[in-house]
Amino acid sequence: MGQRRPWEVEDGLWERIAPLLPVVERRQRYPGRKRLHDRRVLNGILFVLYTGIPWEFLPQELGYGSGSTCWRRLRDWQEAGVWQALHELLLAELRAVGLLDFSRAAVDGSHLRAMKGGAKTGASPVDRGRTGSKHHVIVEAHGIPLAASLTGGNRHDVTQLMSLVHAVPPVRGKRGRPRRRPKVLYADRGYDYDVYRRELREVGIRPVIARRGTEHGSGLGVHRWVVEAAFALLHWFRRLRTRWEIREDLHEAFLALGCAIICWRRLKTAVD
Repeated sequence: MGQRRPWEVEDGLWERIAPLLPVVERRQRYPGRKRLHDRRVLNGILFVLYTGIPWEFLPQELGYGSGSTCWRRLRDWQEAGVWQALHELLLAELRAVGLLDFSRAAVDGSHLRAMKGGAKTGASPVDRGRTGSKHHVIVEAHGIPLAASLTGGNRHDVTQLMSLVHAVPPVRGKRGRPRRRPKVLYADRGYDYDVYRRELREVGIRPVIARRGTEHGSGLGVHRWVVEAAFALLHWFRRLRTRWEIREDLHEAFLALGCAIICWRRLKTAVD
C-alpha cells in the first residue's frame, strides 16, 4: 500500500470531526447537483492548508471538489464553530490520557506577511512597514497549543496577553472541575509590564517574565522554547506562513485547524 498523504483525513480524526459538522438537508424540489461528501471536501481544505496552493488551482483530479466549494465549506464550518469545537474536544482527550500539563505555560507572538491586506493587518515594524499580521499562541508545558489568535502586524504582543489567557477553554477530560488556568506563565521581555503581571496574579497565574534592560541568558528559555516549537509546527503548514486570505475569519479557521491537527498528532502518538 502507498503511503497516506498528510492531507487525507484519517479515520480516527474523521470520527471526531463528523459529529461536529452541521447537517445540510438536500432540497426536495429542484435539488440540483448532489452535494460532495464532507470528508472529500475536508481533504481539499487540508490540501490547501498543507501546500499553500491558491484555491483556484486546487487540482480537480484529486477528487476534492473545486476550490470555491472547499472555500465555502471552510467558511460555513468556521461560522458554525467546528474548528474551535474540534480543538476543545482534542484537548479534553489529551488531558484524559495525561498529556496536558497545566503546571506552566508559555506565550509568544510571530509575524507573517499579509499579501492581500484585509482586516487584522497593519504595517509591521519588523518587516520594513510592510502589511502583515501576527499569530499569538499560548501553549502548555509540552508545547500543545491551548489558544491562538490573529491580530495586525503592528500590534504589540503584550496587548494580547490577557485575551489569550482568557481564550483558553475549560478543558475537561477528567473528573472534577475543568482546567483553564496554568499555574505559571513564562514570557520574554516583550511582555515586561508590571500592569500585566498584576492582571495575571489576579486570575491566579504566577508570571515569570524576563526583565528589559538585563543581559540575555536569564534561563527562562528552558521553559519558553516550547512556544517556539509550536510556531514551527504551525508554520510548517504553508498556508499559515503567509496570509493570503483577505477575510480574517478564514485565516483564523486555518489557524484553529492547525492547532487541532497538532493536538491530534500528539494524541495519536500516545494511543498508538
